[in-house]
Amino acid sequence: VQLQASGGGLVQPGDSLRLSCAASERTFNLHGAWFRQAPGKEREFVAAIRSNGQKYYTDSVKGRFTISRDNAQDTVILQMNNLKSEDTAVYYCAVRRAWAVGTYHLAASYANWGHGTLVTVSS
Repeated sequence: VQLQASGGGLVQPGDSLRLSCAASERTFNLHGAWFRQAPGKEREFVAAIRSNGQKYYTDSVKGRFTISRDNAQDTVILQMNNLKSEDTAVYYCAVRRAWAVGTYHLAASYANWGHGTLVTVSS
């Protein structure tokens, strides 16, 4: 599966951005996720969505970010509201076919990755 992420940009604190991850094949049976990597830091989990729609978030984005999927468009979406400076990072989308309990936050459990899209939150 090839993935293409888009939607990053430069915004001010409190603004919103919508990231999209378009897949090269049907996504209805895939599990998707977003990770991010800030300068000088390791890649970290942001959000995941199972094929059945169940969602998971890291604590720092709960209530601000929403992950969703548009199976008609074969796209996984990350809506980011009330952005903070600490959200600045390169954001990566990923998908996998098999679901293993307790591993949704592990980057190594995802087989397919898109190129990152840069999100910069600065005043």
